[in-house]
Amino acid sequence: MSEVARPSLWRQRDFVKVWSAATVSVVGSQVTLIALPFIALTSLGASVLQVSLLAAVEMLPFLLVTLPAGAWLDRVRRRPVMIAADLVRGVVLLSIPFTYFFGELTLLHLYLVAFITGAGTAFFDVADQSYLPALLDREDLVDGNARLQISYSAAQIGGPTLGGNLIALVAAPIAIAADALSFFISAAVISSIDKPEIKPERPVGADGRPASMRAEILAGLRYVLGNRYLRPIAACTGISNLFASALFGVFPFLIWNELHMPPAFFGTVMGLGSFGFLAGAALANRLPRAIGLGPTIAVSAAMSAPAFLLMTLTPATLSWAALTLSVGWFVAGLTQVLYNVAQISLRQAITPPAMQSRMNATMRFIVWGTIPIGSIMGGVMATLLPVRLALIIAALGTFIACLPVIFSPVRSLRDIPEENAGTTPAVDRGVPASVVREDPGRPIPEA
Repeated sequence: MSEVARPSLWRQRDFVKVWSAATVSVVGSQVTLIALPFIALTSLGASVLQVSLLAAVEMLPFLLVTLPAGAWLDRVRRRPVMIAADLVRGVVLLSIPFTYFFGELTLLHLYLVAFITGAGTAFFDVADQSYLPALLDREDLVDGNARLQISYSAAQIGGPTLGGNLIALVAAPIAIAADALSFFISAAVISSIDKPEIKPERPVGADGRPASMRAEILAGLRYVLGNRYLRPIAACTGISNLFASALFGVFPFLIWNELHMPPAFFGTVMGLGSFGFLAGAALANRLPRAIGLGPTIAVSAAMSAPAFLLMTLTPATLSWAALTLSVGWFVAGLTQVLYNVAQISLRQAITPPAMQSRMNATMRFIVWGTIPIGSIMGGVMATLLPVRLALIIAALGTFIACLPVIFSPVRSLRDIPEENAGTTPAVDRGVPASVVREDPGRPIPEA
């Protein structure tokens, strides 16, 4: 008897809605990614350290609220949280063109907007990562994450070009209104999802009483740090983000203040380089089948560092700058998508439903918590050293990020292992077995 083909994910309406919301939001965010540092540097006269702090402030909530957010999100439905986070971010971003119109925009205002939108992203990201498994079967996770990355890739191809040209046509603060609108559209699309979401049961301790928030946070930390697959992935991603954020926190200063690139030129070049995201999305499902899931994670982690180094060597000549930026960004995008699809799918598949949000929150705490530290580190280095030298040092630091996965069991994985694989039994780690049990109701969230 021939194997029955699985239905196409594009025919699953709720998955398509999540995909559509993500695509619209990412397109808008690409505008703000270029516009915020441009405003700080050109309109408010920010220094290189102040621009780096702007990037750090946006990621600071991942250090402050991610762990409690993960424990809380394992108790509630995730979709309403995603909608609320979208609405908050949209409203806050609209305050930038509003204050700009009345001549009241300040650097402190940008910091406040960056922090609040960062907090909204922290809640949305953990809920979003924990929601996809509620919509898709386990066998569809790699394919689903790859399809999502295709949409992200398209957004990252057109987004920088759109952002650069919007800034060239209208004032940068006005262009940010496009990002605000994208969050409102995303909230509306997510609100229209038909599939009901089962409210997760609150975990209970060994004494049968509901577990405290502190106990649930510790359970998530123990789960990730006690898993031989999740631990090296967290170390690899955290180290990479530390040095990459040091690099990209300073990079706008090189582009706008030292190389004096026109916004439309920079946006177009980065848009062309972003075809690497699309290439990565196209390979994300094929490469693990060809060489194995673990080798895909290891190779993609190792190949991003040379791309970052190439970008730091961007010359002042526009033609050569276009080449180094587009090639560097192409390779960085390609490897980022391959790495993310493979490791996120692995994380989702091996984690029990009742632990999904806390696993994702713990991973986000570790791997995105290093970003504000890296941004500050980059700003300090660029203040004490020539900007170009600071960028090269940061790029060289990314070369060590791949070592934790290369020298771990992750490297030898051919396929996704069984659920809860690589984890010491809960009782051996001091975690009540009821905390990590499989919930028959399967209130699984997304990737």
